[in-house]
Amino acid sequence: MKYHIDTIPIWDALHTNSECPLCALRRKTERLLIARNLGAAVMSPDTRLKVNEKGFCPHHQVMLYNQPGGNRLGHGLMMLSHLQTLRPKLERALNKPGQSGHARTGLARMFSRAGNNQAEQARSPLSDLAGSCLICDELRVQSRRQAASLLHLWKTDKAFRDAFARSKGLCLSHTELTIAMADELLAGNTLETYIKTARALLSESLARLEEELNWFTQKFDYRNAQKPWGDSKDALERTVNKLRGWCLGSEPMQDEP
Repeated sequence: MKYHIDTIPIWDALHTNSECPLCALRRKTERLLIARNLGAAVMSPDTRLKVNEKGFCPHHQVMLYNQPGGNRLGHGLMMLSHLQTLRPKLERALNKPGQSGHARTGLARMFSRAGNNQAEQARSPLSDLAGSCLICDELRVQSRRQAASLLHLWKTDKAFRDAFARSKGLCLSHTELTIAMADELLAGNTLETYIKTARALLSESLARLEEELNWFTQKFDYRNAQKPWGDSKDALERTVNKLRGWCLGSEPMQDEP
């Protein structure tokens, strides 16, 4: 891994002073993946093969559809070839005979088991065909690389360790992810100090957000209407983002190319 390339975005994300630099970087990466899949990749044979096989989840379908200056034709072409690939598989799944030998479709069997055997239902052919997403898969890989880059910076760069220790830390899910990865990528005192710092930053952030969110709710009392918001005006968004990863508020790292 070329750390000098992969770690620059980590520094850039840390400088946003967000509730989680990895969330900010993940969202930027997600936007880039959406733009790429509506750009030249639409006509790329390799990409089209991947889209045909996996498709996109509802969340990323919405992002593709709502992309500013979007490419509806490109989106439509991708979904047409995906549908043409998917239909034969769906037909085989829908018409697969039941275990009893009767011609009960896979769909009918799936619904007949609803509520009785969720594990078996989850393994049904229809679930497999409808549950994949090319962008989710790519984003998952990129997010783990970004977490690994953050840990590499922690291991090798004292300036980063100092800056990270002064930051708001990471969200709950990225704290968990990096601590799990740290067991493989770090050792000794470097590992111990990262875990201690990451946990302390999360604890401090949650206490701070509780106080800010409490004042946010009190501001709706008419008796507090003229009192200053302080840092609480966007406390709701930041609390949700800290607990669940970025999903509310202004787009992070939006101004960067």
